[in-house]
Amino acid sequence: MKTKISTLTIIMAVALLVPNLTKAQNAKQWMVDKAHTSVNFDISHFFSTVNGSFNEFDGTFYFDPNNLDESKFTFTIPVKSIYTNNEKRDNHLKSEDFFNSSKYPNIKFESTGFEKKSGKNYVVKGKLTIKETTKNISVPFEYKGEMDHPMMKGTKILGLQFKTDIDRSNYNVGVGDWASDMVVGDTAEVTINMELNRKE
Repeated sequence: MKTKISTLTIIMAVALLVPNLTKAQNAKQWMVDKAHTSVNFDISHFFSTVNGSFNEFDGTFYFDPNNLDESKFTFTIPVKSIYTNNEKRDNHLKSEDFFNSSKYPNIKFESTGFEKKSGKNYVVKGKLTIKETTKNISVPFEYKGEMDHPMMKGTKILGLQFKTDIDRSNYNVGVGDWASDMVVGDTAEVTINMELNRKE
């Protein structure tokens, strides 16, 4: 009798586990195509707008629009890679006045969940860490689509575009005389155009 009960228990456990394993496998891992991905930002300076980018980044991406429960993102941006087409300004942004890259070398994001809004529009929720501060944020993004790579047999391409606003004051980016938004605006408009691929 005990043997029958044990066998039944094992069968039930496997039956419950297999669908979860299948579900996890459906959220495929995608690799960032760095040559076709950009991390850009715009921020005001008096009456003009300064355009900048981060030229180094990396992360892990598991995404399936039909399996959001098992989808997850992590993204890391080295602060030293900031570029605004002005070396003096770039060095100032890396200094203790702003990002303090020697003490806090990376900006990090880790997802905690996904939500579909409408059509191809989604939101990824997660924790953003800049300097010593970590905050929960929600980032809207558009699922551009998925297709076979026309020049790389057996490879899929995925397109995602993220757009969000980040207030630098929430992360102590800009201290002392630079805490005020009279010269440098408080809100940075961030756009990430991302192309990813994977082997089938």
